[in-house]
Amino acid sequence: MDFELTHEQRMFQRIVRDFCDAELKPYAAEVDETGKLRTEAIRKMADLGLLGLAIPEEYGGTGMDMLGTALALEEVGRTCGSTALSVAAHNGLGCAPIANWGTKEQKEKYFPRLLSGEGLGALALTEPNAGSDLAGGVQTTAVKEGDSWIIDGNKAWITNAGIAPVMTVLLRTNREAGTGGFSMMLVESGTEGLNIHAPEKKMGLKGSPTHMLSFDNVRVPLDNLLGAEGAGFRQTMATLDSGRIGIGAISIGLAQGAFEEALKYAQLRRAFGKPISEHQAIQWMIADAATEIEASRLMVFKAAWMKDQDKDYTKMAAMAKLMASEMAEKVARNAIQIHGSYGYSREFPVERIYRDQRLMTIGEGTSEIQRMVIARRVLKDAEALLPTPG
Repeated sequence: MDFELTHEQRMFQRIVRDFCDAELKPYAAEVDETGKLRTEAIRKMADLGLLGLAIPEEYGGTGMDMLGTALALEEVGRTCGSTALSVAAHNGLGCAPIANWGTKEQKEKYFPRLLSGEGLGALALTEPNAGSDLAGGVQTTAVKEGDSWIIDGNKAWITNAGIAPVMTVLLRTNREAGTGGFSMMLVESGTEGLNIHAPEKKMGLKGSPTHMLSFDNVRVPLDNLLGAEGAGFRQTMATLDSGRIGIGAISIGLAQGAFEEALKYAQLRRAFGKPISEHQAIQWMIADAATEIEASRLMVFKAAWMKDQDKDYTKMAAMAKLMASEMAEKVARNAIQIHGSYGYSREFPVERIYRDQRLMTIGEGTSEIQRMVIARRVLKDAEALLPTPG
């Protein structure tokens, strides 16, 4: 086993870290207050290759592997949760499905726009009555009519929808075919009949725009089908597996950011005649945070490595996402505790980080869904070991 990053990976990590410290961290509070991403930083990310992580080099992207992507998302999450979520959604949800299942013509048409930095990609899965239960709850339909698909229905909680030049949308194309009755399609934001509602008012991640969508007789060409008709549910599950590694990486970044702030504060703040970092109660929180961040990071790295090695990584991705997201909540909570009253104030970043991390146990599948995924895989593996009857 080799737990060391390569020289190239460390170089890439350092480049991204320096960029984030200069272009994201000083503006993170402003992004939270205004509810808007810093467009200058997004454009510079395009120059750095951070908007083409999932796009092959032949189309102008960086074609980054999953471990490299996780390294980048952790660094962005460490400095600005809003930017991290939008960039992760752009790469893993907006660009990856086109890279994985798009035609040459679709890639040549949409990748230049998605790489430009003028907007970010989006994937529309969730609906008002379909979150964890996509198979049973998705009601938005696409029906063939001549040379077009006609789309009707609603989507909810769609990250980047208001700034996406094109969105991938999960639709029912055959109500009688069960999970084989779903398809993914590309819908451009300016398409007639598509209404992108005002951004949702959220607890955290306020700079990452989240919207409800309404489709009213939206007409798109038959060629906008992404991959094979009826393959949408399988495509969605594969996309979510990969996305869970990304959310795990962001969770680690958020926890690392909170930990660094708490460590700095504990060394400067004095109580009972000495820095509070010398008090055992504080040291225990510091020790727990350092240990749990490192353990979660290794799980995310393993899940990313398994994906890069073309291994079955569904269970490991769910484990990594579950552990990292729940760890981030504990670390951010204790970071506020170390700050005391000041941690509850917007004057210190830990207040924002605590609000931002709260989505991580919900998005890309709740903690409860992750436990279901893990348990089913564990039970399936255990069943295979049982002796054959008779």
